[in-house]
Amino acid sequence: MAQPSKEPCKKQACDIQACLSKNNFLPQKCVKVIQLLQYCCEQCEYKSTHCASVSSLLKQINK
Repeated sequence: MAQPSKEPCKKQACDIQACLSKNNFLPQKCVKVIQLLQYCCEQCEYKSTHCASVSSLLKQINK
């Protein structure tokens, strides 16, 4: 059986990096993956180091 990750939400954070790289670093083009990271952070009660960037990304896509 797989061990729970010591770093929850790492996959979602990596997905965002990949999406941003493909889309000239425009967060507006990566809304879905950003929302997935936000959901993951909510589920793990923001106990992942990857959750620190969610709020700034959300601000950028809501401009």
